[in-house]
Amino acid sequence: MFDEVRNNNLKSLLLVSLFILIVGLLGAVIGLVYDSLAFGISVAVIFSLIYSMIGFYSGQDMILGMTGAREVTKKEFPYLFHTTEGLAVAASIPTPKAYVIDDSALNAFATGRDPEHASITVTTGLLKTMDRQELEGVIAHEMSHVKNYDIRFMMLTVVLVGIVTLLSDFLLRSFLWGRGRSREKGNQVTIILIVLGFVLAILTPIIGHLIKLAISRKREFMADAGGAILTRYPPGLASALKKIAKDPDPLVDRANRATAHLFISTPFRDNKGLITNLFSTHPPIQERIKRLEEM
Repeated sequence: MFDEVRNNNLKSLLLVSLFILIVGLLGAVIGLVYDSLAFGISVAVIFSLIYSMIGFYSGQDMILGMTGAREVTKKEFPYLFHTTEGLAVAASIPTPKAYVIDDSALNAFATGRDPEHASITVTTGLLKTMDRQELEGVIAHEMSHVKNYDIRFMMLTVVLVGIVTLLSDFLLRSFLWGRGRSREKGNQVTIILIVLGFVLAILTPIIGHLIKLAISRKREFMADAGGAILTRYPPGLASALKKIAKDPDPLVDRANRATAHLFISTPFRDNKGLITNLFSTHPPIQERIKRLEEM
């Protein structure tokens, strides 16, 4: 597990480095639009720093708000609390806060910046449908994400994709306003800016997909294995995943593409096909079940 934590820290560092390059490029192009390279890069860097700080320290609350999660008490959901506390002890980490989404879909996710500031959220549909061993398997899976710092990497992804998207939007709007040397230098610079603008407009959603793919399918397999180790009962999680796979209404009402990769199973399973599978943030659920049954 130590190796997994170290790998996630390395991935986070590489991810940040990649985005520094992207932000620098966006800043340089913004500088061309405003006839000042220093201005463009300064705007990009300052905005990114502020957005990153807000996202890092407030990202958990934002995600919980976006998904409609509410914090619950031990009196309201005693078994959820007891299960979470027991598995946290087994994982040797602080007990995450417990949240619930009032939704009939069967799903769950963990979020936070580290084990000391983490939360685990489940839907009411999952609580009503799963038996004791299945619920323990799901909570253990999410506990593994917390222990291995997957939650930090996942939240960092949401923040960084947001930065690139907003900066790209700012660049395109600036170009449409006709600022700086685009009007003064004639057709050549104008054409270059048009090309860059359209390229960025096309690449932004693709970058978002690629970053979500950076949270690899291996992460889910590792969390499944880690959860099975915590409960010492792989069939529990395997059975839970079978029920999730058969859920007739997998869509969590408040889920969106920005948070879909956080869930134990993607809440957008309606569209199927080769392209969908290639760009999925989760491995095939049947493959996950198979691996658990082989443990």
